[in-house]
Amino acid sequence: MSATAGPDCVPRHVAIIMDGNGRWATQRGLPRSAGHRQGVEALRRTVRAASGLGISVLTLYSFSTENWSRPQAEVRFLLELLRRFIRTDVAELHQSNVRIMIIGDRDGLEPSLRKMFEEAEALTRENTSLKLVIAFNYGSRQEITRAVQVLARKVADGKISPQDITPAVIGNHLDTAGLPDPDLLIRTGGEQRISNYLLWQCAYAEFVFLPEFWPEFDAASLARAIDIFRSRDRRFGGLKAQTA
Repeated sequence: MSATAGPDCVPRHVAIIMDGNGRWATQRGLPRSAGHRQGVEALRRTVRAASGLGISVLTLYSFSTENWSRPQAEVRFLLELLRRFIRTDVAELHQSNVRIMIIGDRDGLEPSLRKMFEEAEALTRENTSLKLVIAFNYGSRQEITRAVQVLARKVADGKISPQDITPAVIGNHLDTAGLPDPDLLIRTGGEQRISNYLLWQCAYAEFVFLPEFWPEFDAASLARAIDIFRSRDRRFGGLKAQTA
C-alpha cells in the first residue's frame, strides 16, 4: 500500500506537542508564566485553524505525567490556566460544534478538576465537528500499561484468551479508543523527539518538527506542516506504487 497525500489532502487526525513556551518567554526576558499564557492563545488560534481546514481530530499534549516534576509554582499555574480555559472557552467551543475529549490518567487528580473535565465532555458529547482531544496527565507508556493490565485481568478471569489479544483489541483499550490514528504529528520548539506521546497510535504518522516556539504557532504554521505532510509518500510498510 502506498499513498502520496497530494496537494488537496487534509490529514484526518493531527497531533501536536506544544513545546517551547518557557524558552519563548526566556528569550524575551519574561517569566515562564508569560510563555504559558501566550501558549493558550496559540491553542485558540490552532483550534480555529483546524476547524477551518476540515481536520476531524486535533490532539494536543497539554500536560504529561512527567510535568509533575516541574517546580510546584509552575505546576499550579499550569493547572489554573487549564481551569480558566475550560471556564472561558468551553461554551464557545460548544457553540462551534466542537467536541471536547480528555485523555490521560485521572486517578489522583483533584475532584474539582475531574468534575470540570466530565462536565466539558458531557456538554459537548453530541457535537459533530472537530474533536478536540486534550492529553492531560498523559504518558503513552503508562496508557499502554493500563491497557495491558485490563487485558491481563480479563484473561485471568477467563473472559478472553491470550489468542484473542490482537493489535485492534489493544487499540480499543487505549485512551484513544474510537479515534483514528494520527496522520500527522507536529512538534514545535525545534526538538526532534515525541516524548512519550501517542507511541502506539503514531506507528504510521508523519512527523514534522518546526523551529518556532509554541506561542508563535498560528494558522500559517499549521498550513506549512500540512504542506510538508502532503509531500510525503506514505507507504505503510509497502512499496511505492508503480506508474505505467
